[in-house]
Formats: sequence, C-alpha cells, structure tokens
Amino acid sequence: MNHSALRQRPGAYARGEDTRRRILETALDIFAAEGYEGASTRLLAERAGVNLPAIQYYFGSKEGLYRAVVEHIVQRNEAQMAPLAVKVRAALAHPETPAEELLELLCNMLEAFVTLISGGPQSESTRLFYARAEIERTAGLEMLHQAGMRQIFEPCLALVGRLLGRSVDDQAIVLRTLTQIGQVTIFCNRGVREALGFDLFSEERVRAVQSLVRAHTRAIMRDAMAAPRQAELTGGQ
Repeated sequence: MNHSALRQRPGAYARGEDTRRRILETALDIFAAEGYEGASTRLLAERAGVNLPAIQYYFGSKEGLYRAVVEHIVQRNEAQMAPLAVKVRAALAHPETPAEELLELLCNMLEAFVTLISGGPQSESTRLFYARAEIERTAGLEMLHQAGMRQIFEPCLALVGRLLGRSVDDQAIVLRTLTQIGQVTIFCNRGVREALGFDLFSEERVRAVQSLVRAHTRAIMRDAMAAPRQAELTGGQ
C-alpha cells in the first residue's frame, strides 16, 4: 500500500485505513468460524464488501491477511496489558517493594486478563480463533503463544516468584503461576460457559469473575507466603 501517495490525499488515506480495518475485522470472524483452509479469499472479500483484488492490495495473499489478523490480536492485547506491565516492571525493579503491593499487582494482572478474554470487540471470534489456531497448528500460532507468554505469563511468574522468594526457574513456581492463570483461562472453554448458562459476558458477569479470581488469588498466595514462616516457627516439623 502506497502510504506516501495516500498521505497527499487525507480523504483517500482515511478510506484506505477504514477498508483495511474492515477487512481485518471480517477476516477474524471468518477465520474463526471457517478455519484457515475453509476461508476462501472470495468469501473474505464478499463478507468485507470489497472486490477480490483488495485483499491482495492490502495484504498480499490470504496467508498475509491471516498473519495480519494475528498481529491485530497481539497489538490489541498489548495495548490493554501494557500500562499494567509497566507498573509490574517498576515494582519488581525495587527489592523493597512491599509484598502487599506485589500481591495487588498480581490480582490486577489476572483481573485484566479476565477482561481480555471475556470482553472487548469480537471476543467470541477471538476465543474461537485461538482454538482453531491450536487445532490447525497455523503459521501464526507461535506468535500468539509468544505474545501470551510476554503479556500474561512472564509478569505473573515474576510476581509469584518474588512473593514466595523463589526463582522463576523453579518448577513449583511455574506450576503455581500456571494454576493461577488457569482459573481465568477456564472461562475460554465453551463447555464452561454452557454450564454457566450463558455464552456472552456482561459487565456484571465480568466483575463477578474478577472478584472471585481476586479472592482465590489472595487466599492461595497468602497461604503459600505464610507456609515458610509457619515451618520456621514449628522447627520444620
């Protein structure tokens, strides 16, 4: 796409960006519903309301469009998690940061993760897109995994390790972190949502899940943090 030419025509640039965004959003829905192989470029163009050459013009190919959808998801998640990630890094940079502050940041990370998977634009299509990427082992899967590790897992792992005074390489800390994150990711499962009796999360339902995750996290981490002290008081018996 010749952005330099479009910059000389602001109206054309705006229309071009609007068209590109519309194709991306439509592609997310279709790739989620039909899978990579099942989503033909003709169907993608038809649903997006553009002619077939527009996909090649903006994205090069169906593979290029798929990768652009992956990048779109990663960037959207990054924008939501980035402000909190900055706070986590700042807190971890100081060895004297109080445990209560670190625990609060862990709760904040998990609450933000709840929002990420349950709300926002095209949340159901995004969940299904992830599921299909796992099943089909698509080219963008590694990028999604790496982004998830960077945006969610690594900050939580660092906080849990710091709170318990253990290395992030300790398998017990990795397992504990995965368990904490797992209490959020379970809500990505369609069967779980069917058991709850609803498929879409209202703001009230999101807040209810966040409240429960917070309560569980604080209880579990406080118990784990108290264990070494209790062992010390009882002489390790």
